Amino acid sequence: MSGPLEGITVLDMSRVLAGPWAGQLLADLGARVIKIEHPERGDDTRGWGPPWLAEGDALEQVAAYYLCANRGKQSLAVDIATEEGQALVRRLAEGADILLENFKVGGLAKYGLDYPSLRALNPRLIGCSITGFGQEGPYAHRAGYDFMIQAMGGLMSLGGEPDGMPMKTGVAITDVTTGLYATVGVLAALQERERTGVGRHVDVALLDVQVATLANQALNALVSGRDPERHGNAHPNIVPYQAFACADGHLVLTVGNDAQFARFARLLGHPEWADDPAYATNAARVGNREVLVPMIQAILMTRGRDEWLAELEARGIPAGPINTLTEVFDDPQVQHRAMRRTLRRGELEVPQVGNPLRFDGESATSEVAPPRLGQDSDAILAGMGLTPDDIARLRRAGVVR
Repeated sequence: MSGPLEGITVLDMSRVLAGPWAGQLLADLGARVIKIEHPERGDDTRGWGPPWLAEGDALEQVAAYYLCANRGKQSLAVDIATEEGQALVRRLAEGADILLENFKVGGLAKYGLDYPSLRALNPRLIGCSITGFGQEGPYAHRAGYDFMIQAMGGLMSLGGEPDGMPMKTGVAITDVTTGLYATVGVLAALQERERTGVGRHVDVALLDVQVATLANQALNALVSGRDPERHGNAHPNIVPYQAFACADGHLVLTVGNDAQFARFARLLGHPEWADDPAYATNAARVGNREVLVPMIQAILMTRGRDEWLAELEARGIPAGPINTLTEVFDDPQVQHRAMRRTLRRGELEVPQVGNPLRFDGESATSEVAPPRLGQDSDAILAGMGLTPDDIARLRRAGVVR
């Protein structure tokens, strides 16, 4: 099945996670994504291991980190510090639809490969620059990494136990959400180009995205004028909506409305809670969580996790186990939705996580495994009209790999 973006060409000059995540999503949607990499180093994340996936005879290995964000792409290994390398990228940009890059502000200008320079060659080109702090402002010159942005953008202040250290998330979530916002931006620009015939520049900053995705917690602070407290695995606005210990493990309970709470109270043997002014409404439960939560906890400790989960599901009360990642991929629903994938590159089997988007029931997951460094260089250059002798000369000169 062809993807919605079939016929769109993306020049992906990004590294690490946020930009490559956007490029992978565009590839999943059917775009041709040409990943520009340094001939020797490649994307930084190729070396961010262990764990490693061995290539061929195991003389070459690639980090799992790289494999998570580069499915569906072609790899062109070219040295953009050389004039000939720059000329190759310009030729590609002349026929491209989208440029993704995450160089520091002004970093591509010294090579003549910044968006204004490339747009002069191709007015239809859409540029997307992903940085830590944006194209302007007092921090624009700084490098930005997910962990520090989670700290600076307030996310860490919300995670962790009330009396413990603020905690980051276990996934570089700001990079991932920045990649998603970047994708939304370039898709909007593509739609606009249908009307105007010209591209535009999309500026996406990790700090902006982190602040924007504070969601209800941002408004909690802006409305109340106070910093939200840390609640560990509890919710600041809903009770009971948190992790609880059972006799043999833990579960997460997410009671989202008063009707669900009434059913939950009956299950626990306390139907009177649903009529008690101290607990009948969510606002009351939030105000009295210090009394209510310990009572719930004491009852849940009397039975096993799976027994409680079965009872909760039977009554339409949302709850779930706290799974390890191994358990996640063994979960029957996850398996049914084919979220664990295996792609082949020659004899190599590359594990992947499926794209959650489905079109007419078909997964939008590319069947092309993440490429080896420079895997597609010859094919891309030949498609540009270079002869085998031209390509051999560039290789000898170290311009391409």
